[in-house]
Amino acid sequence: MVPTKEGLVCTNCGHKEATKIEFKEEMKKKPKSVAEGAAEGKPIEETMPTVKIECPKCGHDEAYWYSQQTRAADEPETQFFICKKCNHKWRKY
Repeated sequence: MVPTKEGLVCTNCGHKEATKIEFKEEMKKKPKSVAEGAAEGKPIEETMPTVKIECPKCGHDEAYWYSQQTRAADEPETQFFICKKCNHKWRKY
């Protein structure tokens, strides 16, 4: 049975049962993810958090960052940084 606005509907035979289920049209907005920001046409870097860290290439003191599990699950995640000035990318294990 699948809930619908009219009640419960059987997915096999189409049988309908009336119920007192209330459906709300408005859903609370979730915070935007990086992927949703990129889908709206924003460069992905503009949706990422920033951190004060020195770029090893140009010496600028601010970079975007994200983390990713690149090794076994029992190992710590890898942090990636992208310089806001020169777009140099580096990682910290």
